[in-house]
Amino acid sequence: QVQLVESGGGLVQAGGSLRLSCAASGRTFSWYTMGWFRQAPGKEREFVAVISGSGGDTYYANSVKGRFTISRDNAKSTVYLQMNSLIPEDTAVYYCAANRGTSLAASDYDYWGQGTQVTVSS
Repeated sequence: QVQLVESGGGLVQAGGSLRLSCAASGRTFSWYTMGWFRQAPGKEREFVAVISGSGGDTYYANSVKGRFTISRDNAKSTVYLQMNSLIPEDTAVYYCAANRGTSLAASDYDYWGQGTQVTVSS
């Protein structure tokens, strides 16, 4: 079992920045690919970013590429999402998730955090 707890969400003006954190406990953190997903009201959960267990490989959704950066600190069992140049369309509940594979599909992720709200005002 892996337990995930997100933090760092909040209300920010367009153009601002936020840094989300996701602290993991349980199994060996470096075994897991970590992903960030988000879900806006009335919309399906969508992929945002993913990072490999070693941290050497990352991949981003086109909508956030160049604005968001995913990183991890395996010594602290924590994954981060630095979000810059935020726009109102980024408003959503953001979730971190863990899986042993390399999938970008939410359905393939085994463990999920409770989510943290990010609201970007115009």
